[in-house]
Amino acid sequence: MDSKKAVRQQTFRRLVKYLKPYRLAFAAAVIGMIGYAGVDTFFFYHIETLIDDGLGQSDPTILLYGALFVPFVFLLRGFFNFISTYFLSYVGFRIVTVMRQQLFEHLMRVPVSYHDKVSTGELISKITYDTQQLAEACSKALLTLIRDGAFVIGLLGLMAYHSWQLSIVFLLIGPLIGKVVSVVSRRFRQVSSRIQTAMGNVTTTAEQMINGHQVVVMFEGQKREAERFDEINNVTRQQNMKLVSTRAISTSVIQLIASLSLSMVLVIASLPTMLDDLTPGAFTALLTAMIMLLRPLKQLTNVNADFQRGLAAAASIFAVLDQKKEVDTGKRVLDRAQGEIHFKDVTFSYPDTEEPALKNVSFSVKAGHSVALVGRSGSGKSTISSLLTRFYDYETGSIELDGHDIREYTLKSLRRQFAVVSQSVTLFNDTIANNIAYGAAGNVSKERIEEAVRLAYVNEFTDSLPNGLDTMAGENGVMLSGGQRQRIAIARALLRDAPVLILDEATSALDTESERHIQQALDNLQQNRTSLVIAHRLSTIENADEILVMEHGRVIERGTHDDLVSQGGAYAQLHNMQFGGLE
Repeated sequence: MDSKKAVRQQTFRRLVKYLKPYRLAFAAAVIGMIGYAGVDTFFFYHIETLIDDGLGQSDPTILLYGALFVPFVFLLRGFFNFISTYFLSYVGFRIVTVMRQQLFEHLMRVPVSYHDKVSTGELISKITYDTQQLAEACSKALLTLIRDGAFVIGLLGLMAYHSWQLSIVFLLIGPLIGKVVSVVSRRFRQVSSRIQTAMGNVTTTAEQMINGHQVVVMFEGQKREAERFDEINNVTRQQNMKLVSTRAISTSVIQLIASLSLSMVLVIASLPTMLDDLTPGAFTALLTAMIMLLRPLKQLTNVNADFQRGLAAAASIFAVLDQKKEVDTGKRVLDRAQGEIHFKDVTFSYPDTEEPALKNVSFSVKAGHSVALVGRSGSGKSTISSLLTRFYDYETGSIELDGHDIREYTLKSLRRQFAVVSQSVTLFNDTIANNIAYGAAGNVSKERIEEAVRLAYVNEFTDSLPNGLDTMAGENGVMLSGGQRQRIAIARALLRDAPVLILDEATSALDTESERHIQQALDNLQQNRTSLVIAHRLSTIENADEILVMEHGRVIERGTHDDLVSQGGAYAQLHNMQFGGLE
């Protein structure tokens, strides 16, 4: 339990550090909150004068002064309310904006392995839902905490001023209320943490359904998905209801304790000695202060739920921010590589897997030459490209580019040497032209974009679009066909003009005619560049300088197309299957 308390304290201290740049605005908010509570206390203080001097002494002057006094008090109260609400909200949302930006940027710098382990929906939930809970803690909760806390202190001071004997009764219940709040706080933290997990599951399930909508409809999975979402949605409802019930019960218990103390005060006040010391005005002010204490006590109990939820959200966000960034110990900066690649006895296993994805893989690619990787799915072909671009780091062996281990280069300069066209094309909800220009070094001229468009045959379909290259691609290219998306990805690679090309099923989504056009463009692009071609369709790699046949993470055959066909091994079998030579 002590360790959990230490973690909470550390989370709170870490959260307070975000407050430092906005301490002047926060100080203004605190002044506003204390001023608001002070005005209310000041108002109740004058009830004694109004009753004893105004009504008791039948002094109309006091009543007239009171008529002028009330609007002034509420005007001042409104001013302090605006100051406290505005500046605290300003600070709260500034902090959340900074934290949300940090979270977004950090997620772009963590290793690929982290994104493989954590669902997209869960991460989106942290950026949206968790930061929103934090906003509640930084604004609404803190506003109530300080303002109502100051009001409670003011009322207790007013009560002590009128009768310290009766005020002691209320002070005695303080520890009892504190114990209730402590127990409730623990419950709030537990339930808040479960709500965050449940919201992450809701986001993940919804995202999967939306992304896979066509699959769901095609395979009649609507009922299955609806039942799955209903179950997860119901868990979220149950956790929220637990939070509401805990809040309602704790509020009722605290108000019951306060009401019992109020009853005790009335009993004590009925004693003859007490009645002699209290004027009607003083007793009314005292009684009013005691009754008014119930509302801020209720507010302080309710705000505890928001505050604990905010702390739980902050802990969840910090857990992501504490994830280590990609290891970048390289010092060597590479302007433009020659493109000579060497794999030497490379062994690699993905996290949480026993079987290595690559086992003692060795091969070389001369600058300007091409090597093709073929084999069944899961044989390790794509893993080679992931290691080469350092999405993952290998355990043993070495990978060299231009005679230096790739870990000697800075990540930025290393990845600048590669242009990747993968089977899965990622497009952004932007124009086709901007998607093609994405990632190109510096400002790209319209002429260079048009040249890449021509070489990749993108103009074959953009010329018929009303807005041409300025047409919006839609989210992840939803407005385009698979072949069109593939051509845009190839145009992007052409424009990048990198010395090393990685083509991972680059023509898989194209029809025969388009493939012929693209293959010609790729052939032109591969001139004087090192190419690593991953393919299932052997027709696209027949002209490769060397072909590596992979199986279970090992290279089992290597050679030119003609050599491998004549050997009658695994490559020959694949060739026969694809070209009808099986008979």
